[in-house]
Amino acid sequence: MNYRNGRDVLPPSLLAELQQYIQGDLIYIPKPSNQRASWGEKSGARKLLAERNREIYKCYADGATISELERKFHLSSESIRKIIVKVKCKLTV
Repeated sequence: MNYRNGRDVLPPSLLAELQQYIQGDLIYIPKPSNQRASWGEKSGARKLLAERNREIYKCYADGATISELERKFHLSSESIRKIIVKVKCKLTV
C-alpha cells in the first residue's frame, strides 16, 4: 500500500470536508465491493487449493483410503472428508 498526500490527489473541497473528521492520520479508503478481488485470486492460492482438492477426490475415487490421503496431503481425516464431499457435489451439479 502506498502513502499518498491528500493535497496531491483530492479536490480542495473534499480535502477540507475530510479534515473536519480526521487530520494528520493515515486513513485507508477501500475499493468498491465490485472491484475487490476475492481471497486467493491475485496470489493464485485459490486455484492451487482447487487443484489439490480435485487431486484428493481423484485419488479417493481411484481407491485411496482416507488414512492414505491424510498422510499424502498432511490434512486431518475430517478435512479430507469435507473436501471429498464438496468436490463430489460440484461434479454432480
